[in-house]
Amino acid sequence: MTTHNKQQIHNGHNDSIGCVVDECKYHAQNVDYCTLQQIKIVKHGSSANSMQATDCGSFEAI
Repeated sequence: MTTHNKQQIHNGHNDSIGCVVDECKYHAQNVDYCTLQQIKIVKHGSSANSMQATDCGSFEAI
């Protein structure tokens, strides 16, 4: 196990970033986690006032 910026990388996934988007290139596949060390969260407009107004900017389709 490697510790990087307080993020736990375990068996190829980041224990700090949960993810259920199986269609993403970075999804761990066997568990609901991301394989990236960090992700970028983006907003849809000039301000984000709800969860629906944000997205994972690191998403890439398989």
